[in-house]
Amino acid sequence: MVGLATAWHLQEHGVEVTVLDKAGVASGSSWGNAGWLTPGMAMPLSDPSVWSYGPKALLDPNAPLHVPFRVDPKLWSFLLRFVSRGTMRAWDRTMAALTPIDNIALESFDELTANGVDSVTHEGPFIIGFKREKDSRGFVHELENVARHGQTVPLHRLDNPRELAPQLSDNVSTVFALEGQRFIEPGPFVEALGRAVVARGARLESAATVTGVRYEAGGVVVDIAGGESVRADVAVLATGAWLPKLARPLGLRTLIQAGRGYSFSVPTEQRTEHPVYFPIERIACTPYEGRFRIAGTMEFRGPDEPYQPRRVEAILNAVRPLFTGMDLDDRKDEWVGSRPVTPDGLPVVGASNTPGVYMAGGHGMWGIVLGPATGKLLAHQIVTGEVPAELAPFDPLR
Repeated sequence: MVGLATAWHLQEHGVEVTVLDKAGVASGSSWGNAGWLTPGMAMPLSDPSVWSYGPKALLDPNAPLHVPFRVDPKLWSFLLRFVSRGTMRAWDRTMAALTPIDNIALESFDELTANGVDSVTHEGPFIIGFKREKDSRGFVHELENVARHGQTVPLHRLDNPRELAPQLSDNVSTVFALEGQRFIEPGPFVEALGRAVVARGARLESAATVTGVRYEAGGVVVDIAGGESVRADVAVLATGAWLPKLARPLGLRTLIQAGRGYSFSVPTEQRTEHPVYFPIERIACTPYEGRFRIAGTMEFRGPDEPYQPRRVEAILNAVRPLFTGMDLDDRKDEWVGSRPVTPDGLPVVGASNTPGVYMAGGHGMWGIVLGPATGKLLAHQIVTGEVPAELAPFDPLR
């Protein structure tokens, strides 16, 4: 999403674009995620609650946050920095930096769909469920803090929640509706964005594994494994959780850790119309191609490590008491994908220390919702040399 949106907006400025993709459009994290366009929930991942749920994650195999026990200096360095941001003061700083781009996120989708991207966004509401009323207080307080920073996040309690979400079981006692947000079917949307970029004249090369990017007199050289190098005036690195491999030699100092999420889809007896979220369990569910996609887990492992079936079992253990009228054993498209998580909760978007090379990544869980806005702002910076105010906190060299 991030890379193709940047390409689309560069084309808006009249730039000729080549897209190099390792495995094909929408084959990675832009495919299997929940597809939520929820700027009102695009908030820092590390908050004061990390001090209570973090230690439990090391001991509870069903915890939504999973950290494997092993000797891994890079991982533990990341975790120490991540946990150190678990203060209200740090949360406020990060939220203040995210709010300007959050506020233009949805209109950036409208710009794409109004100008040749043949896909749609869907209105909410989002159904937010809790087993007990007291469990809802933390989430309500979080949204109040988001609103304090300048976003509109309408939230109201539902008297009859099963009218909108008949799949909720009687174990879900307290339910809210969150308005003003949207969702997409992420795979089809990103595929449509890719088709639009190609239709506007871009060259798109799949199966292109980039091994390095460097500056030579007259421009940038992008090296491809087993293929000819590509020369260009500018290169944008938008490789998600793999960004450090290319960007570390170019001045990237911020750690980026793969926060892997899992998903699958199941059939439901009654058609699902609205996304459902369980904040305590951290389970996000979305209507998807006639089925119901269920996504969850933040697993801190390497982006190329094998799929872990135990994480899907943990999601199932969490949702079985919460749903009714769906066949959780008829699962399709079981999937794992890597979110690029930074310790401070801010993306890395902007110029590297190498002339002509830019970075666009580190969005954590918010790469889908913030992707189009990121692409628009970064394209402006590349073409004009001016850093938009929304991108200033995301400096890759910080």
